[in-house]
Amino acid sequence: MRIQEHPILDFSRRRGRKVTIYFEGKPIEAYEGEPVAEALHAAGVRILSYTPEKNRSRGLFCAIGKCSSCVMVVNGVPNTRTCITLVEDGMRIERQHGNMPLPRDYRPPKWKEAEKREGDIVIIGGGPAGLMAGIKAAEKGAKVILLDENPILGGQLVKQTHKFFGKREQFAGVRGIKIAELLEKEAREKGVEIHLETSAIGIFQDGEKRMVAAIKKNKKIMEFYGKAIVVATGAMEKMIPFENNDLPGVYGAGAIQTLMNTYGIEPGKRVLIVGAGNVGVILAYQLIQAKVDVVAVVEAMPRVGGYFVHAAKIRRLGIPILTRHTILRAEGNGKVERAVIAQLDDQWQPIPGTEKTIDVDVVALAVGLRPSIELLHQAGCQIIYVKELGGYVVRHDERMETTVRGIFVAGDSSGIEEATTAMLEGKLAGLSAALFVGKADLSAMEEIKQAQKDLEEFRSGPFGKHILEGLKKVMIK
Repeated sequence: MRIQEHPILDFSRRRGRKVTIYFEGKPIEAYEGEPVAEALHAAGVRILSYTPEKNRSRGLFCAIGKCSSCVMVVNGVPNTRTCITLVEDGMRIERQHGNMPLPRDYRPPKWKEAEKREGDIVIIGGGPAGLMAGIKAAEKGAKVILLDENPILGGQLVKQTHKFFGKREQFAGVRGIKIAELLEKEAREKGVEIHLETSAIGIFQDGEKRMVAAIKKNKKIMEFYGKAIVVATGAMEKMIPFENNDLPGVYGAGAIQTLMNTYGIEPGKRVLIVGAGNVGVILAYQLIQAKVDVVAVVEAMPRVGGYFVHAAKIRRLGIPILTRHTILRAEGNGKVERAVIAQLDDQWQPIPGTEKTIDVDVVALAVGLRPSIELLHQAGCQIIYVKELGGYVVRHDERMETTVRGIFVAGDSSGIEEATTAMLEGKLAGLSAALFVGKADLSAMEEIKQAQKDLEEFRSGPFGKHILEGLKKVMIK
């Protein structure tokens, strides 16, 4: 299942040294630097666990540590998120059957032994927004600490092989994978202190500072202190209701991009994509790049939602885009083997007699994202539901500061948009946080105004209209 040739990506240079892991006693070849779930997927293992009550099979879904579909027993410890836990030579992995107890000799980390790190600004999230926030704040002389629960930086950028639109200074004409490299390089050169495989679990007030509690590599408690916090935790895939939508082989679009474009692993052989927005049509082209068959893209709306240039590209490749269609159910013995689709009427109901069964082993859901606002909510920031921005979002002002002084937000966690807007919001949040902690002078206001102007310009097109409507509900005057 490993991709050997790709028109853009060279996986032979990305893969670490070979190691051996043991899945239920059987040896499996893996590579250092890749997560457990991805290594198992490359070996053909789709079923990772079984649910407590119905004993239904579960498999990889989000691949970014934000759901529980991939939890397994690793080295005797249950509930391990295998999509963000890296393989180690000799690692023992077993499927998880419902709720399983910790081993008797397991000793959880003690809070009194927590490692403490202190800076001016703590950034949660190492995607385009978090990296840009770190770069701009560090430029102003702030000591910046950045943590991300994934093993690599870049967020969604590390999965994007297409070239970006926009202005030259916003990386127009540069592939997302390259932008991630450039941002990481600049952040490290600016002195941003980076902690990977580190999951933030709470934001707390500690005198005049705030403390971010976190778990590193599932083993170690850490406390990060700063006068300001920037939350750039991104988003997670949305789900839609259909029969057997929990079968292994039903993936979020981002998980498929992670498998293919980050780790060079085929998601399957025949794929049905649900959703013809930008993510869906771009995913279709990326699958073709990996020599994976895309049987169709189904879209409930009467028209394609993504950019015309992307949709035209996949149509030229012979991939049908079926508007006014949806998936009714997935079928298969423990994993996806078929999908049933149907045409919709004007009331969004399936039209009897239009059902069609398609042989596929992957159903890719490109039906939108929802902001990850859990930490912001826990920290006491005001939350509001805004349909135009993807769901529940945090209220903030024009400088990305939330209703809690000193806590800033940027990127998809403030509302679902493009990676370009995430970087611009990251600039705003980083500069504003640097001002808040007293590390930037008033000249930073000119940069803030420019970033605000660039954001306004980027949102001025037809695709930005609903975003602007949503921001009217969110903005603190």
